[in-house]
Amino acid sequence: MKLQFFKYQGTGNDFIMIDNRQLFFPKENTQLIEKLCDRRFGIGADGLILLENDDKTDFKMIYFNSDGNESSMCGNGGRCIVAFAKQLGVITNNTQFIATDGLHHATINDKQTVSLQMKDVDEVKIESDYVFMNTGSPHHVTLIDSLENYDVKTNGAKIRYSDLYGKVGSNVNFVKQLNDSHFAVRTYERGVEDETLSCGTGVTAVAIAMNALGKTNSREIDLDVQGGKLKVSFEKENQTYKKVHLIGPATFVFEGEIKL
Repeated sequence: MKLQFFKYQGTGNDFIMIDNRQLFFPKENTQLIEKLCDRRFGIGADGLILLENDDKTDFKMIYFNSDGNESSMCGNGGRCIVAFAKQLGVITNNTQFIATDGLHHATINDKQTVSLQMKDVDEVKIESDYVFMNTGSPHHVTLIDSLENYDVKTNGAKIRYSDLYGKVGSNVNFVKQLNDSHFAVRTYERGVEDETLSCGTGVTAVAIAMNALGKTNSREIDLDVQGGKLKVSFEKENQTYKKVHLIGPATFVFEGEIKL
Protein backbone atom coordinates (compact mmCIF):
# COMPACT_ATOMS: atom_id res chain seq x y z
CA MET A 1 0.00 0.00 0.00
CA LYS A 2 1.25 3.48 -0.89
CA LEU A 3 0.32 6.35 1.37
CA GLN A 4 0.11 9.87 -0.02
CA PHE A 5 1.12 12.47 2.54
CA PHE A 6 1.70 16.21 2.78
CA LYS A 7 4.22 17.91 5.04
CA TYR A 8 3.43 21.24 6.70
CA GLN A 9 5.15 23.31 9.36
CA GLY A 10 4.04 26.18 11.56
CA THR A 11 7.02 28.11 12.98
CA GLY A 12 9.06 24.91 12.91
CA ASN A 13 6.40 22.69 14.48
CA ASP A 14 6.06 20.11 11.68
CA PHE A 15 3.30 17.69 10.79
CA ILE A 16 2.45 14.87 8.42
CA MET A 17 -0.96 15.65 6.89
CA ILE A 18 -3.18 12.93 5.45
CA ASP A 19 -6.45 13.35 3.60
CA ASN A 20 -8.51 10.66 5.33
CA ARG A 21 -11.96 11.59 4.04
CA GLN A 22 -12.27 8.02 2.72
CA LEU A 23 -11.40 6.64 6.19
CA PHE A 24 -8.67 4.31 4.92
CA PHE A 25 -5.98 5.17 7.47
CA PRO A 26 -5.48 2.65 10.32
CA LYS A 27 -5.84 5.04 13.26
CA GLU A 28 -5.41 2.29 15.85
CA ASN A 29 -1.92 1.42 14.53
CA THR A 30 0.22 3.45 16.93
CA GLN A 31 3.41 1.72 15.75
CA LEU A 32 2.79 2.85 12.16
CA ILE A 33 2.14 6.46 13.22
CA GLU A 34 5.28 6.46 15.38
CA LYS A 35 7.31 5.06 12.47
CA LEU A 36 5.98 7.66 10.03
CA CYS A 37 6.94 10.44 12.47
CA ASP A 38 10.41 9.01 13.09
CA ARG A 39 13.05 11.42 11.75
CA ARG A 40 15.54 8.65 10.91
CA PHE A 41 13.41 5.78 9.67
CA GLY A 42 10.23 7.55 8.53
CA ILE A 43 9.05 10.84 7.08
CA GLY A 44 9.81 12.76 10.27
CA ALA A 45 7.45 15.07 12.16
CA ASP A 46 6.34 16.28 15.57
CA GLY A 47 2.92 14.78 14.88
CA LEU A 48 0.51 13.31 12.35
CA ILE A 49 -2.85 14.88 11.48
CA LEU A 50 -5.82 13.35 9.69
CA LEU A 51 -8.39 15.48 7.86
CA GLU A 52 -11.79 13.78 7.82
CA ASN A 53 -15.34 14.68 6.84
CA ASP A 54 -17.71 16.06 9.46
CA ASP A 55 -21.50 16.38 9.15
CA LYS A 56 -21.80 19.78 10.82
CA THR A 57 -18.53 21.58 9.98
CA ASP A 58 -16.09 21.83 7.08
CA PHE A 59 -13.89 19.01 8.37
CA LYS A 60 -12.65 17.11 11.41
CA MET A 61 -9.10 17.27 12.75
CA ILE A 62 -7.59 14.19 14.42
CA TYR A 63 -4.15 14.70 15.92
CA PHE A 64 -1.51 12.14 16.95
CA ASN A 65 1.73 12.89 18.76
CA SER A 66 4.96 11.47 17.36
CA ASP A 67 4.76 8.63 19.91
CA GLY A 68 1.76 7.32 17.93
CA ASN A 69 -0.93 8.17 20.46
CA GLU A 70 -3.95 10.33 19.74
CA SER A 71 -3.59 13.52 21.71
CA SER A 72 -5.27 16.73 22.78
CA MET A 73 -5.51 19.90 20.69
CA CYS A 74 -2.46 21.16 18.81
CA GLY A 75 -2.58 24.87 17.97
CA ASN A 76 0.10 24.93 15.28
CA GLY A 77 -1.36 21.74 13.86
CA GLY A 78 -4.75 23.44 13.80
CA ARG A 79 -3.30 26.30 11.80
CA CYS A 80 -1.57 23.88 9.42
CA ILE A 81 -4.69 21.81 8.79
CA VAL A 82 -6.51 24.99 7.77
CA ALA A 83 -3.84 25.60 5.12
CA PHE A 84 -4.04 21.91 4.10
CA ALA A 85 -7.83 22.09 3.78
CA LYS A 86 -7.45 25.12 1.53
CA GLN A 87 -4.89 23.26 -0.62
CA LEU A 88 -7.34 20.36 -0.98
CA GLY A 89 -10.14 22.75 -1.98
CA VAL A 90 -12.22 21.85 1.08
CA ILE A 91 -12.35 25.52 2.16
CA THR A 92 -11.48 28.95 0.78
CA ASN A 93 -10.41 31.64 3.26
CA ASN A 94 -12.81 31.05 6.16
CA THR A 95 -13.63 27.85 7.96
CA GLN A 96 -15.05 26.16 11.00
CA PHE A 97 -13.91 22.68 11.96
CA ILE A 98 -14.15 20.28 14.84
CA ALA A 99 -11.20 19.02 16.92
CA THR A 100 -10.88 17.05 20.13
CA ASP A 101 -11.49 20.18 22.25
CA GLY A 102 -14.51 21.36 20.29
CA LEU A 103 -15.37 23.82 17.53
CA HIS A 104 -12.77 26.13 15.99
CA HIS A 105 -13.13 29.05 13.60
CA ALA A 106 -10.22 30.19 11.44
CA THR A 107 -9.24 32.45 8.56
CA ILE A 108 -6.31 32.19 6.15
CA ASN A 109 -4.98 34.96 3.92
CA ASP A 110 -2.98 34.92 0.68
CA LYS A 111 0.29 34.98 2.63
CA GLN A 112 -0.68 31.71 4.36
CA THR A 113 -1.09 33.44 7.71
CA VAL A 114 -3.74 31.64 9.73
CA SER A 115 -5.74 33.13 12.58
CA LEU A 116 -7.16 30.25 14.60
CA GLN A 117 -9.72 30.80 17.34
CA MET A 118 -8.81 28.73 20.38
CA LYS A 119 -11.07 27.57 23.20
CA ASP A 120 -12.16 29.97 25.94
CA VAL A 121 -10.07 29.72 29.10
CA ASP A 122 -12.02 30.21 32.33
CA GLU A 123 -9.64 28.61 34.82
CA VAL A 124 -6.10 29.87 35.39
CA LYS A 125 -4.24 28.35 38.34
CA ILE A 126 -1.63 30.76 39.71
CA GLU A 127 1.00 29.39 42.08
CA SER A 128 4.12 31.02 43.53
CA ASP A 129 6.46 29.75 40.81
CA TYR A 130 4.21 28.70 37.93
CA VAL A 131 0.85 29.09 36.21
CA PHE A 132 -1.23 26.20 34.92
CA MET A 133 -4.16 26.11 32.51
CA ASN A 134 -5.72 24.11 29.68
CA THR A 135 -5.76 25.83 26.29
CA GLY A 136 -6.89 22.70 24.48
CA SER A 137 -3.90 20.92 26.00
CA PRO A 138 -2.54 21.21 29.56
CA HIS A 139 0.26 23.74 30.04
CA HIS A 140 2.63 24.59 32.85
CA VAL A 141 4.13 28.10 32.47
CA THR A 142 7.11 29.43 34.41
CA LEU A 143 9.27 32.54 34.07
CA ILE A 144 13.06 32.20 33.99
CA ASP A 145 15.88 34.73 33.62
CA SER A 146 18.26 32.95 31.24
CA LEU A 147 16.23 31.31 28.49
CA GLU A 148 18.85 31.06 25.73
CA ASN A 149 21.05 28.44 27.40
CA TYR A 150 18.37 26.74 29.48
CA ASP A 151 18.19 22.92 29.40
CA VAL A 152 14.56 22.68 28.32
CA LYS A 153 14.55 18.93 27.72
CA THR A 154 15.93 17.94 31.12
CA ASN A 155 14.03 20.48 33.20
CA GLY A 156 10.85 20.12 31.17
CA ALA A 157 10.85 16.36 31.62
CA LYS A 158 11.27 16.72 35.38
CA ILE A 159 8.11 18.82 35.59
CA ARG A 160 6.18 16.80 33.00
CA TYR A 161 6.79 13.53 34.91
CA SER A 162 6.57 15.00 38.41
CA ASP A 163 3.90 14.13 40.97
CA LEU A 164 2.34 17.49 40.16
CA TYR A 165 0.77 16.07 36.98
CA GLY A 166 0.82 12.31 37.52
CA LYS A 167 0.56 9.85 34.63
CA VAL A 168 -1.24 12.31 32.34
CA GLY A 169 1.60 14.82 32.47
CA SER A 170 1.69 18.36 31.15
CA ASN A 171 3.43 20.40 28.49
CA VAL A 172 5.96 22.78 30.03
CA ASN A 173 6.73 26.34 28.89
CA PHE A 174 9.71 28.43 29.96
CA VAL A 175 9.29 32.17 29.42
CA LYS A 176 11.42 35.31 29.34
CA GLN A 177 9.85 38.76 29.18
CA LEU A 178 11.30 41.01 26.46
CA ASN A 179 9.06 44.06 26.88
CA ASP A 180 5.55 45.03 27.95
CA SER A 181 3.84 42.85 25.32
CA HIS A 182 6.63 40.67 23.95
CA PHE A 183 7.86 37.35 25.35
CA ALA A 184 10.27 34.59 24.32
CA VAL A 185 9.10 31.00 24.86
CA ARG A 186 10.65 27.55 24.78
CA THR A 187 8.43 24.49 25.21
CA TYR A 188 8.82 20.86 26.23
CA GLU A 189 5.99 18.85 24.67
CA ARG A 190 4.62 15.63 26.12
CA GLY A 191 4.16 12.95 23.46
CA VAL A 192 7.17 14.31 21.61
CA GLU A 193 9.11 14.09 24.90
CA ASP A 194 11.50 16.80 23.84
CA GLU A 195 11.67 20.49 23.10
CA THR A 196 9.87 21.49 19.91
CA LEU A 197 10.61 24.58 17.85
CA SER A 198 7.13 25.91 18.56
CA CYS A 199 3.91 25.01 20.40
CA GLY A 200 0.67 26.80 19.56
CA THR A 201 -1.34 25.87 22.63
CA GLY A 202 1.81 26.65 24.62
CA VAL A 203 2.24 30.23 23.42
CA THR A 204 -1.51 30.71 23.92
CA ALA A 205 -1.09 29.62 27.55
CA VAL A 206 1.94 31.89 27.95
CA ALA A 207 0.08 34.96 26.64
CA ILE A 208 -2.84 34.36 29.00
CA ALA A 209 -0.54 33.54 31.94
CA MET A 210 1.45 36.75 31.49
CA ASN A 211 -1.77 38.78 31.46
CA ALA A 212 -3.13 36.93 34.50
CA LEU A 213 0.12 37.58 36.39
CA GLY A 214 0.00 41.30 35.52
CA LYS A 215 3.20 41.11 33.48
CA THR A 216 1.33 42.70 30.59
CA ASN A 217 -1.90 44.64 30.19
CA SER A 218 -1.93 44.11 26.44
CA ARG A 219 -4.62 41.97 24.80
CA GLU A 220 -2.34 41.27 21.83
CA ILE A 221 0.93 39.53 22.69
CA ASP A 222 3.97 38.89 20.48
CA LEU A 223 5.78 35.63 21.14
CA ASP A 224 9.18 34.53 19.89
CA VAL A 225 9.64 30.77 19.61
CA GLN A 226 12.63 28.79 18.37
CA GLY A 227 11.00 28.44 14.93
CA GLY A 228 9.79 32.00 14.39
CA LYS A 229 7.20 34.47 15.60
CA LEU A 230 3.57 34.09 16.67
CA LYS A 231 0.89 36.38 18.00
CA VAL A 232 -1.93 35.72 20.46
CA SER A 233 -4.90 38.05 20.92
CA PHE A 234 -7.83 37.74 23.32
CA GLU A 235 -10.59 39.52 25.17
CA LYS A 236 -11.06 39.25 28.92
CA GLU A 237 -14.51 39.16 30.47
CA ASN A 238 -14.39 38.93 34.27
CA GLN A 239 -11.95 36.03 34.78
CA THR A 240 -12.61 34.34 31.44
CA TYR A 241 -10.40 34.74 28.37
CA LYS A 242 -12.56 34.76 25.24
CA LYS A 243 -12.09 35.22 21.50
CA VAL A 244 -8.59 33.84 21.88
CA HIS A 245 -6.75 33.76 18.55
CA LEU A 246 -3.44 32.13 17.66
CA ILE A 247 -1.97 33.91 14.64
CA GLY A 248 0.98 32.90 12.50
CA PRO A 249 2.24 31.24 9.31
CA ALA A 250 1.31 27.74 8.13
CA THR A 251 3.72 26.60 5.45
CA PHE A 252 3.51 23.75 2.93
CA VAL A 253 6.87 21.95 2.77
CA PHE A 254 6.47 19.02 0.35
CA GLU A 255 4.25 16.09 -0.60
CA GLY A 256 5.10 12.51 -1.40
CA GLU A 257 4.25 8.83 -1.20
CA ILE A 258 5.59 6.23 1.17
CA LYS A 259 5.20 2.46 0.83
CA LEU A 260 3.73 0.89 3.97
